[in-house]
Amino acid sequence: MTRMRWLVALVAALSLFAAACSAAEDAADTATDAVGDAAEAAGDAAEDAAEAVEDVVDGDDDAMEEEDAMEEEDAMEEESAEIATDYGVTEDAIRIGLSADLSGPFSALTSVIVDAQTAYFDRVNENGGIAGREVELVVLDNAYDVPTQLDNYAELADESEDGVVMISQSTGSPHTSAIAGDLADDDLIAIPLSWYSGWADQEFGSNVFELYTNYCFEGMNGVEFLVEQSGEAAPTLAIVSRPGEYGQDGAAGARIAAEALGLEIVYDGEGAIAGDDFTPVISQLVAAQPQIVWFTGSPTELAQIFGGAAAGGLTALWSGSSPSYNVALLDTPVGPALDAFYFHSTYAALWNANDSAGMQDMVSEITARIPEGNYAQSDTYVIGWTEAMFAEAVLEQAAANGDMTRAGVVAAANQVTVDFQGLAPDQSWTGDPNDFAVRASYIYDVVLADATPTTPITEAGSSGLSLVKENFVGSVAAGFEFTEPCFVSEG
Repeated sequence: MTRMRWLVALVAALSLFAAACSAAEDAADTATDAVGDAAEAAGDAAEDAAEAVEDVVDGDDDAMEEEDAMEEEDAMEEESAEIATDYGVTEDAIRIGLSADLSGPFSALTSVIVDAQTAYFDRVNENGGIAGREVELVVLDNAYDVPTQLDNYAELADESEDGVVMISQSTGSPHTSAIAGDLADDDLIAIPLSWYSGWADQEFGSNVFELYTNYCFEGMNGVEFLVEQSGEAAPTLAIVSRPGEYGQDGAAGARIAAEALGLEIVYDGEGAIAGDDFTPVISQLVAAQPQIVWFTGSPTELAQIFGGAAAGGLTALWSGSSPSYNVALLDTPVGPALDAFYFHSTYAALWNANDSAGMQDMVSEITARIPEGNYAQSDTYVIGWTEAMFAEAVLEQAAANGDMTRAGVVAAANQVTVDFQGLAPDQSWTGDPNDFAVRASYIYDVVLADATPTTPITEAGSSGLSLVKENFVGSVAAGFEFTEPCFVSEG
């Protein structure tokens, strides 16, 4: 009995121990599960907290970006508000006018100049414009007609948003003369497609900002150059020109050079190019047999008069004011005679004539933006490109001054010095004209064999002009005291 009770007691004890162990194990498992659940819950909570923080950070970033954008917009609006404007400038646009000969005697030249300005300002606009505004060109045809020029001016000078803040091309000397007084009265500036020496006269051309040298200095340089080329100490000279500020200003420069160099003028055709019958001019040239000729007219007039004189037996050396010549003439019957006797005088470096930074930039942009262009007019792109460079420099200066009113643009034009980056002599318009007037010109030989005027501008080619003198200032031009225009119309 005693043994049996001991066994029963042992079994009971073991049962109790087993139950205790099982309970402990269950408790441990429960505790482990609880810990695991707690850890998982904590992890979820941490992840939720991290996401919440990230959302806050992202929200802050978005808010900061939005705030930055608003600040930038406010700054632009503040800057815009700080720039005074009146006519031709809005919050979004700057209107620039051109009154260009697109259908008259110089249309082949001027249409290319307009194309060059368009290409230039397309790039300006692609890069943010000027003072956050796009440049808009307003192009009108003056047909080389003074009454039409006056009508165009009235439209461009309108004192409203439909008017313009400046005129980046005004074709023609008589045409620009006709609006010179109005430009001053209306606080408008104009870049003339004209190189009349009177533009430097502050009483007459105060708001006309010519680029490069003028017809008068060009005539001095051209005649002195022809003297050098002739091999004669004092060759005889003929002068042939249109009437007016263009023709007679160029003739005046030739006459000044003749007097300084002791040349005899055997035919004085100043102002003789009038009407459509050039027979009297041609016959008198042939009869006079000059050794050198200075010419100021249009390319069509040059072709007829030069060609007629050459056919009549005149073997003189010729040159003339820049607009007189066009490379397209090489593809006409007078091409061989131009090759033999003509030198092209001009005011700037021509297409690919040097490797300056300005030339590389212009050639790259023009070939990319106007691939249908051809070498017949490639040299003319330089004029339009440099006109646009001047216009941009003036408008940027006006914006920096905080004044893009018409009067503010006039003031800016009188402040700037324009770096033409090797395309033309650097230039300013401040002070005494005798000091700031450009006296240098460029002279090229005509080489018909090199000319490929129909070659696309994107391919290798040549305008048939070989540089002879770059930035040439003859002794006559260098020593000339420039105190007034070389020619003043009596009208």
